[in-house]
Amino acid sequence: MIAGDRPMELRETHIGAVFLVGDRAYKFKKPVDLGFLDFSTRQRRLDACRREVELNRRLAPDVYLGVADVSDEHGRPCDHLVVMRRMPQQRRLSALIADGAALDGQIRALARLLAAFHAGALRSEQITEQGGRDALAARWEASFEQVQRVATGVLPAPMFDEVRLRTRAFLAGRAALFGARQAQRRVVDGHGDLIAEDVFCLDDGPRVLDCLEFDDRLRWLDGLDDAAFLAMDLEHYGRSDLAEAFLDRYAEFSGDPAPPSLRHHYIAYRAFVRTKVACLRHAQGGDGARSQAIAYTELALRHLRAGTVRLILVGGLPGTGKSTLAGQLADRLGAVLLSSDRLRKELAGLPPQTPAPAEYGAGIYTSEHNQRCYAELLHRAGELLGRGESVVLDASWIRGADRARAAAVAAATSSELVSFRCTLPAATAAERIARRMAAGRGAGPSSTGPSSSGPSSSGPSSAGPSSAGPSDATSAIATAMSADADPWPEATPIPTSGPPAEAVATALAAITGAT
Repeated sequence: MIAGDRPMELRETHIGAVFLVGDRAYKFKKPVDLGFLDFSTRQRRLDACRREVELNRRLAPDVYLGVADVSDEHGRPCDHLVVMRRMPQQRRLSALIADGAALDGQIRALARLLAAFHAGALRSEQITEQGGRDALAARWEASFEQVQRVATGVLPAPMFDEVRLRTRAFLAGRAALFGARQAQRRVVDGHGDLIAEDVFCLDDGPRVLDCLEFDDRLRWLDGLDDAAFLAMDLEHYGRSDLAEAFLDRYAEFSGDPAPPSLRHHYIAYRAFVRTKVACLRHAQGGDGARSQAIAYTELALRHLRAGTVRLILVGGLPGTGKSTLAGQLADRLGAVLLSSDRLRKELAGLPPQTPAPAEYGAGIYTSEHNQRCYAELLHRAGELLGRGESVVLDASWIRGADRARAAAVAAATSSELVSFRCTLPAATAAERIARRMAAGRGAGPSSTGPSSSGPSSSGPSSAGPSSAGPSDATSAIATAMSADADPWPEATPIPTSGPPAEAVATALAAITGAT
C-alpha cells in the first residue's frame, strides 16, 4: 500500500486500525458496538478520538498530536483519526525484554514517571469509591461469573476454586486496609491498561501510550493497582526481577506504605483479568488461548498464596528458642513481630531489657498481668491483620483460652492461623536459660533495645537461643509452666536443638505445605 510516495503499514484489531506512514501513526475506530464500547456513529467516534488524545496526553503529550478529519469526495468530514507521533518499534519495552537488554535504568525512570503522574492525577469522591474494597470485590465477582460461563474444558476446577476462595478471604478481612487507602487519597484517575507493549523507552525518557479510555470507572483505581498491571505483565514475560524492581521503585517514588499482601493481590487481580480474556478467546476458537488462561491463572495463584495474610503463633516453654524462631520467621515472611515479653514490660512501664524477676505467677506475671498482656497482643495483631499485615506472635501460648482468642482474631480478619510449638529437651533448655541469664547480668539493666510491641517492629531477631533478652524466666519457672500448660495438639512441633536456620526451614515448609 502506498500513501503518495510514502510506504504505509496497516495494523488491525477488532475495534480499529492503525496506519503507519512515515513518522506518523493514524488510528481509526471501526463503527462497532460491543456493549462495553460504542463506536457506531460518527459523533461517537469523534468523541472517542478526542477523549483518547486528551487522556493520553497526560503521560505522552508529545506523542498524541491531535484529531484529524477524514473527508469524502465532496470535502465533507465522514470520519476521524487520532494522529500520533510514530514510535520506534525496537524501543518497545516488550521488544527490549525479548532482546535481553539491560533495563534497570528504564524501569527506574518508568516508576518515577508513573509515581509523578499519580501524584498529580485527578481525584474525587466518585473516583475514590471505585478504589474501595466493595468495588474491587464486584469486579472480581464479575470476572468469576464470566470465566465460569466459558471456562469449561479450559481451567481445572480446583484452580478456579482456589483463586475464588483466596480472593474472597483476602477481601473479607481487609476493610480497614482499603478504607485507609481511600482516606490517604491513593485512588486516582490512572492509566488502567499499563502493559509492556505500550511502553517505549526513549533516550529522553519513557513514553506510555494507550490508556483505557472507553470506561472511566475501570481507569479509576488505586495507584498500586495501576502499577501492578505492568508488574504482572513483566512477570508474564518471564521477568519477575523487573516486576519486583518496578514496584519497589514505584513505592519509593510514591511514598506508598502498602503491605506486601496488597501488592500481591493487585498482581493476582490483573492476571485473572487476563485469564478471563483468554477464556473468552478460547470460546471463540482462539489458538493457544487455553494455555494462556492456565498460565495467567497460575500467576494469579502464586500471588494470592504469597499475599495470604497470616496470624502465626510461635510458642513453647522458656529456653526453647521461640523468640529466635519468631524473629527470623517475621524477617523471612515480611511480617510484623509482636513479643509478649517486650509488650508485658511496656505495659508495666519498663524498658524491655530491664529485669523484673519474680516467682511463677507473681510480679508482672500474675494471671491479671497475663490476661492484660495477651489481650493487648491480640488487639494489636487484629488491627495489623485488618490492614493486610501478617503478624508473628512470640509468646509461650500455654493457655488454651489464649489460643482460642487468637483463633477468633484470625477468623474475624479472614486470616490464616498457623501455630508452631518449639520443642527441646528440658536439660538443653535449662542450659540455654542459664547462659541467657548470665549474659543478661553481664549486659546490665541499661541495655535497652527497640520494642517489638508495635506495628513497626518487623524484622529479624539476630539473637541466638541463649542470648540475653527481655525474658525473666528461670529453669524453675520453665518447669512450673510445663506442668501447668494446656495440651496444644493443633500446633506443629518445631525441634530447635539444631541451628536456627533448620527450625526456620521446617516452619516455612509447614506454611508452604499448608498453602
